[in-house]
Amino acid sequence: MTRILESLRQTADLGGPVVMILLVVSVVTLATILYKLWQFSAAGVGRHRALKDSVAAWDQGDRSAAVSALKTSKSYLAPVVEMAFGAGPEDAKRLEAEAEVRFARLEGGFRLLDSVAQLAPLLGLFGTVLGMIEAFQSLQDAGSQVDPSLLAGGIWVALLTTAVGLAVAMPTAMVLSWFEGRMDAERVTAGRAIASVLHPQGRRGPVAHTFAEPTHA
Repeated sequence: MTRILESLRQTADLGGPVVMILLVVSVVTLATILYKLWQFSAAGVGRHRALKDSVAAWDQGDRSAAVSALKTSKSYLAPVVEMAFGAGPEDAKRLEAEAEVRFARLEGGFRLLDSVAQLAPLLGLFGTVLGMIEAFQSLQDAGSQVDPSLLAGGIWVALLTTAVGLAVAMPTAMVLSWFEGRMDAERVTAGRAIASVLHPQGRRGPVAHTFAEPTHA
């Protein structure tokens, strides 16, 4: 642990304030990712077996089995399905809105992760430009006593900020993409459950209810 902290300190000293900012951003990003993972786990994202069994039973006309199965579900969508049991087809929009409220809670923090994925490389590039300016100023000050190592050293230090920016942005983009994929699957699950409950098999043909696609800045 001490060796890692020492490496981070040396990197910050070499890269200057831009690297310090990126390191702080990386800590905030990591904390956000860990919180989202905990939130997804606590909400039961992707764990809808009991809820699906309940919806399937309702779709087949077994109301008592549907209610019993729903009581065992720990899914955050269970209250929405419970409301659907006592609703009619005309309540579809209201049920979709209830589901969207829950999706919005789970998507909190996505905008931050998206901003980090987009801005971290630009911030790293900004640090590189500042470093290159400083390196060429040092070269100019050297006058006729030009030392190639002076320029080379300045360049690699300047490029360090770009490397740090990319190191922060790339895993953030990958994790955000995974989160968004999970939420897309959740919307499909919710839409199918609401449609099945409001239009059970045998009464009418199932009517698909689609949710608005999430918008991520």
